[in-house]
Amino acid sequence: MITSDGSSTIHLPDWNENYHSMHGAIQEAQHVFIAKGLEAVSLPEISILEIGFGTGLNCFITFLESQEKQKSINYIGVEAFPVTIEEVSKLNYVSELKAVKQQSVFEQIHTSTWGEKHQLSTNFWLTKRKQFFKDITDINLYDLVYFDAFGAEHQPELWTVEIFKKMYTSLKVNGILVTYSAKGSVRRAMLEVGFKVERLEGPPGKREMLRATKHSA
Repeated sequence: MITSDGSSTIHLPDWNENYHSMHGAIQEAQHVFIAKGLEAVSLPEISILEIGFGTGLNCFITFLESQEKQKSINYIGVEAFPVTIEEVSKLNYVSELKAVKQQSVFEQIHTSTWGEKHQLSTNFWLTKRKQFFKDITDINLYDLVYFDAFGAEHQPELWTVEIFKKMYTSLKVNGILVTYSAKGSVRRAMLEVGFKVERLEGPPGKREMLRATKHSA
């Protein structure tokens, strides 16, 4: 499906749910995960965990940012149900982002083997993990978490205290988590595990989003 900014997304008819906002897939990714996430981390080397690797859009945009801003990024994407190469071939992110020179990188993001670390450039490394979120056991590894799971109305088990405790544990002190969601239940779950939580202006079509910071081990 084509979203309002011209970029594509994948529609799941069984849930009547999309991988991205219909108000603009690229706009949502750039606002939530880049502007309010990546740009809030003032480190030359950044370790990122993405919860819900999906179409690879957040990873690709982060890669483009790393090349432009000369940031060294170690990117870990977790996904239990990977999209197919056929589905990927129908996405228009390369053309919409005017990144034709990086077409091969977008393809490599999706064709690279799971469970192994791949170097996509001199300053960007990608590891894709086929894993359920509840099975994440990382401790103090990440500066930034992109929390991009399907909405709580469809998968409430992904937005619980249990899952956010895993996110808190996986982050380094002063690490941050950003998500498009602004639900009160999500904010309360974050607060319960120890996060400091901010309500920020949301992407197009959404009034607010959440950013959470870990302040102690």
